[in-house]
Amino acid sequence: MGSGYLISPLMLIINTLFDLYILLVLLRFLLQMLRADFYNPVSQFIVRLTTPPLHLLRRFIPSIGGQDTASVVLCLLLIYAKFIVMRLLSVPVAHIGGMMAPIGSVSLAGLLVISIADLIALVLTVFLIAIIIQVIISWVSPGHYNPVIGLVNRIADLVLKPIRKFIPPLGGIDLTPLFASLLLVVAKMLIVPPIIYLGSF
Repeated sequence: MGSGYLISPLMLIINTLFDLYILLVLLRFLLQMLRADFYNPVSQFIVRLTTPPLHLLRRFIPSIGGQDTASVVLCLLLIYAKFIVMRLLSVPVAHIGGMMAPIGSVSLAGLLVISIADLIALVLTVFLIAIIIQVIISWVSPGHYNPVIGLVNRIADLVLKPIRKFIPPLGGIDLTPLFASLLLVVAKMLIVPPIIYLGSF
């Protein structure tokens, strides 16, 4: 067994650690944008884990339009760092939005562009998962509330509310989640590949 024997489990650990923390930072940005309840235990957990690096970044990166720009920058830096580590381990490609991104052969500037594609794919995936969870909860335990459900609903409603203005319930059935999920999947298919292609040069 060569050195390649250890690469797969090592990459699993690296991807898991990076992706979980990137997700926490992204959730913090979304919850701040949505003005979610930060007394919620889940929100407080996210804030505690993400405050140290954000506190440092906010010294150099001001908010833009009232939004926490430092959170977005931190997400990009973490994704970029993950790809750099993958390159150091001689991993040639990364899976982004159903595509293979050639992270091992592009320039450092191209790697930044691919990092942007990965962040966009993650944002769309978060919305999609939030909608799916909301639908499952509405079937399994309608009317039930806990801190996680409250945050999931806030994130999902950011996509669902605008669509509900154009697609009313049909026969008492709300088809908005179906159309919203379809739009998110199509958006990922249309937006992410051209950015990866741009970063590949």
